[in-house]
Amino acid sequence: MQVTFLGTGTSRGIPTVGCQCKVCTSTNPKNKRLRSSLLIESDVNVVIDTSVDFRTQMLQHNVTKLDAVVYTHCHMDHILGLDDVYPFNMWAGKTTRAYASPTTLKEIQITFRHLFQGELYPGVPELEFEPIEGDFQIGDLEFEPLEVLHGKMPILGFRVGRFAYITDVSHIPEKALRQLEGVEYLALGGLRYLSHPKHFTLSEAAEMAQQLQARETYLVHMNHDVDHEEGNTSMPESVSLAYDGLILEIA
Repeated sequence: MQVTFLGTGTSRGIPTVGCQCKVCTSTNPKNKRLRSSLLIESDVNVVIDTSVDFRTQMLQHNVTKLDAVVYTHCHMDHILGLDDVYPFNMWAGKTTRAYASPTTLKEIQITFRHLFQGELYPGVPELEFEPIEGDFQIGDLEFEPLEVLHGKMPILGFRVGRFAYITDVSHIPEKALRQLEGVEYLALGGLRYLSHPKHFTLSEAAEMAQQLQARETYLVHMNHDVDHEEGNTSMPESVSLAYDGLILEIA
């Protein structure tokens, strides 16, 4: 399967509106970060989180087919692109499946209440919502949910074979650690250098990656404190900062 990092930034994106710091004004394209999202391509195309930048991400990567969307949690930077699923319905002539925890589905129903009330208005996405209550399969991809903590909030990461994706995270419980045993490719949230109550710092994420002994770890969901080149110099050999457009080929 092929994994594409559609966005690797935190909720405000990089550059951040109005900011003149060295990262926001950097000319290095790896310092330009859309909101965090991921595309997995195999027999099917699956996006993890419809970020605020979903439309831009689909156009940038010329995505012409979408079979399903999978959600980590209900925060706005991870769900607000949902309306832009509609063109995929239009071109394919069918609905799109959307998978999320029951809690996240409830919040999506509140935020996008126009998708759940009576007859759908023309031009809104047509979705089949599937609550995540255990392992599930989309085409040839088997998803194993990983419950982690984002501060005090339980959210989901996902393992798909030898690859795992965990974004907004401050603690990985023992059960999820066991589920991650033997993972080879890991995308893991690391927000910034300074401590944060709801996110791993870069050093905490790197320590977790080494604990899990993943062959390759890529940090995501970074803010504008983190310069791509400088951040990489402080990482262990097996850990590096992801960037928008990074592609992994996983046999």
